[in-house]
Amino acid sequence: MRRRELVGLLGTLAAVPLMVRAQQPKALPRVAYLDGRPTNAWVAGLLEGLNSLGYVDGKNVRLIRKEVAISTIDATRQAILEIADQVDVLVVGGTVGGVAAKSATSTIPVVFISVGAPVDIGLVKSLAHPGGNITGVSFEATSETYAKRLQILKEIMPKASRVAVLGAKDDPNVRFAMASLTESASAMQVTLTTFSLPSKEDLPAVFDDMKRGGMEALLVVAGGMTYGSSQTIADLALANRLPSLHGFRETVAAGGLISLGPDLVALARQSAHLVDKIIKGEKPADIPVEQPERYTMAINLKTAQVLGLTIPPALLARADEVIE
Repeated sequence: MRRRELVGLLGTLAAVPLMVRAQQPKALPRVAYLDGRPTNAWVAGLLEGLNSLGYVDGKNVRLIRKEVAISTIDATRQAILEIADQVDVLVVGGTVGGVAAKSATSTIPVVFISVGAPVDIGLVKSLAHPGGNITGVSFEATSETYAKRLQILKEIMPKASRVAVLGAKDDPNVRFAMASLTESASAMQVTLTTFSLPSKEDLPAVFDDMKRGGMEALLVVAGGMTYGSSQTIADLALANRLPSLHGFRETVAAGGLISLGPDLVALARQSAHLVDKIIKGEKPADIPVEQPERYTMAINLKTAQVLGLTIPPALLARADEVIE
């Protein structure tokens, strides 16, 4: 073989590995989301939102579902640690999910969905400049919405003076909800009594305690456990003749009296845009926390009738949905 041909051949062979590397497909961004059992309602919104932005699992993104059977900070944190080396973006739902993510990682970009008062609980430095590895869409930017729910209750029951506040044990939302409610309750001449919920199975016993305490109405702190227990809470509130105020429309559809809050599925769709920004190179520290695009009020008139309550016409006029 001539020397010139040999040199050419060696040059071609040397270029082959470079060509192979250039032709290798780029690794797909890995987006993991924590889900419950059964599947959380917001998951459908997240997947719809990603799909609307052109993301297809296995084509230009790899979606990873991680199940968390119990909605507690410890269980959620453990689930995150189990997949920490497998993900590029992590999506979590609820305040418990957000707090667990913050304690589990300071490096993985995290997008939260439906966190109450993210600045108050220390997830981000500010809504405009999160300043860490976490951003997302809040359920309510501050805890003031709880005071609004109490005001709605007083519109229906002006003489109510003993109100139960139900929240999951160790849920960070409870402390900030109570901070808002306590000041408002004093002005409205209402005494609040908190009832801690260790697990869903404890709900009947907790409602028995409310009955023994002479509670006249119920305010439910929005959270993963209370959301997952919507039907049971609605049933027990009705069985104990407790008018109930909620953050989730789903609980009112199940038989609760009134809800004031955002649509979870819409929040999740909204969060998909934040995931998209991170995939494209933006840092969570520089992506402002978004707030719900709108709050809606749902009223269950059938429940009101069973409880013997008359909903004021002015309140009905403000409702976005009336269930009859």
